[in-house]
Amino acid sequence: MAEELRIGPVNVKERGPLVVWLLIVVTLGIYGLVHWYKINREMRDYSEHAGAPLGNDPALSLLALFPGGIVIVPAIWTWVTTTQRAQAVRRMAAGDAATEVPSVFLGVLLGFIYATNHPYLQSSLNATWRMAGATSAVAAAPPEESPPAEPAA
Repeated sequence: MAEELRIGPVNVKERGPLVVWLLIVVTLGIYGLVHWYKINREMRDYSEHAGAPLGNDPALSLLALFPGGIVIVPAIWTWVTTTQRAQAVRRMAAGDAATEVPSVFLGVLLGFIYATNHPYLQSSLNATWRMAGATSAVAAAPPEESPPAEPAA
């Protein structure tokens, strides 16, 4: 189950890596496209909030995966650039602290093994969001105001 998190004004999700992969398998890859768009959007939004926009377009990353993946080269390119974005976002979240970043080589290699790069990147992003100080979006949401009471007649 995914947990909604908030980092300043940015909404991100902490998803279970195994759940992500199982959804990709069960939906015959359709969820993989949805997941790819969402993680690229989250990284774009977080980097803009952090003051170092990556300048990526989640829709182009998705199109490189499909239908670009039919040609193979665009899919490999989006695997590389998305993993590099995950590295950059991790470095932003870590600040000056030394941190382990996802490997581009491993990200591409796992892409060839039935989309196991998705749980690999999601696991890295989960740690990144926590490192960036993400809080539960449910707890951070302002309480709903109740409507004013009707005056008694």
